[in-house]
Amino acid sequence: MEKRIVECVPNFSEGRDKAVIKQITDAIEAAGGVKLLDVDPGEATNRTVVTFVGEPEAVLEAAFAGVKKAAEVIDMRHHKGAHPRMGATDVLPLIPIAGITLEECAELARGLARRIADELHVPTYCYEAAAFTPERRNLAVCRAGEYEALPEKMTCKEKAPDFGARAYDEGVARTGATAVGARDFLIAVNYNLNTTSTRRANAIAFDVREKGRPVREGNPITGKIVKDAAGNPVMKPGTLKACKAIGWYIDEYRIAQVSMNLTNISVTPLHVAFDEVCHAANERGVRVTGTEIVGLIPKRALIEAGRYFLAKQQRSTGIAESEIIRMAVKSMGLDDLKPFKPEEKVIEYLLAADDKRKKLVDMTCAEFAEETASESPAPGGGSIAAYMGALGAALGTMVANLSSHKAGWDDRWAMFSDWADKGHALMTELLHLVDEDTEAFNRIMAVFAMPKSTDEEKAARSAALQEATLYATQVPLRTMQTAFRAFEIVGAMAAEGNPNSVSDAGVGALAARSAVLGACLNVKINAAGLKDRAVADRLVAEAEELAARAQEAEREVLAVVEGKINS
Repeated sequence: MEKRIVECVPNFSEGRDKAVIKQITDAIEAAGGVKLLDVDPGEATNRTVVTFVGEPEAVLEAAFAGVKKAAEVIDMRHHKGAHPRMGATDVLPLIPIAGITLEECAELARGLARRIADELHVPTYCYEAAAFTPERRNLAVCRAGEYEALPEKMTCKEKAPDFGARAYDEGVARTGATAVGARDFLIAVNYNLNTTSTRRANAIAFDVREKGRPVREGNPITGKIVKDAAGNPVMKPGTLKACKAIGWYIDEYRIAQVSMNLTNISVTPLHVAFDEVCHAANERGVRVTGTEIVGLIPKRALIEAGRYFLAKQQRSTGIAESEIIRMAVKSMGLDDLKPFKPEEKVIEYLLAADDKRKKLVDMTCAEFAEETASESPAPGGGSIAAYMGALGAALGTMVANLSSHKAGWDDRWAMFSDWADKGHALMTELLHLVDEDTEAFNRIMAVFAMPKSTDEEKAARSAALQEATLYATQVPLRTMQTAFRAFEIVGAMAAEGNPNSVSDAGVGALAARSAVLGACLNVKINAAGLKDRAVADRLVAEAEELAARAQEAEREVLAVVEGKINS
């Protein structure tokens, strides 16, 4: 159910001509389906870093469009700048944000690199997670010698690009080569300190950063740096992997900060870095007063942090997403220097703000009831069944949360937190099905608007109707399957949860049973319109079995509830 979101951060070798830059960003946006988050040109580097996000397919198309336009409007034969570069589109990393893994992004990157070489005739290297060899994981290896080295590299077996290798020609001279890769999300973060000392901030940074600090003879601060046989400084590593950090003083805030780049948040998450900087600061008599996120952040980083700090307090994590994020904000002091607005800083929320479609689950209770009562046929019984299931799961989750915080039950908080997590996830899934059931009905209505003048149009309309009807049968069946899972939660809470809330668990069972039986009616009425009777009979048989099991599960839970009420 989680939306798949990929970020793309191409670097184009033009940072001075705003008209050229706009042509490239216009091409990216014209591809459709992506949100342009940032355009950051640099005059000295003569380079522009563009950031956009979207679902994988849309991001790939937008990235291809950007590379194509850059190849048309940038001539590398005339390019000069302070930053290393080898092509009009110099680097193009894909970054997993939500619902997709780094490995999947690496495969997408390789496919994009091949397409760029095949269709645009721009030579491409694959780097970082998309690299075909260990050496080429390092961008510097792919870009060695920069643009000027391409004539020699193009036909050298060891140095040639992964795709599009050929003798150096006018096309390569114009476009240069591009490095396409996949990497994890990089979080830029500053930790605010209750000191003005850059020296203290640097010391803390050296304590935690992966590179660490040079080993010295005698005095650890002023002693002679120890070097290895090759003449390189011997380093004492810091405590955090995938972490780069320095200390500095900020005039605007009149404080020192530890400025950090977390280059792989799967290795070192934000909350782990925060705790480690707090520990290192405390060891030096300094306190972290807050945290400043530079740029944007993926939602998962804040969710992981919020859940971490809740668990440290032995509090249930099965609560609303907004509350988990609020816990992260307060725990790390993200609003120390200025208000932290998730809707402006979290990538997924920025994307969601562009979705103008009105959802049933965003209505108030009164609005939802009025919309159901109106003369419109949707929302109907299927959406109501899903919502009843969501309420059943919500009641089970409520009992779990109350039980996790019950005085004298502290040794059981983790068990109840796990149940609350399950219940909250189930509730979220059923809320999604509220709108999906109405969408299934709308698909059928859309078919009736299709033309039917010719035999071909009639055939296409008939096929589309069968496809839409099948979908409209499968959605309530999914509602049944999902709502049935609520019995496990309300049953456990009736038996193990706070006895003062046992009636709430019972009402949850009633709601879950109503959800299953209600959705079953929708399966049957929609299956009646399927021409493939074997499929229809199979779906109805599965629905009827689930309905029977739901009634038995309801009886079992209510027996426990009645027993506790009457004891």
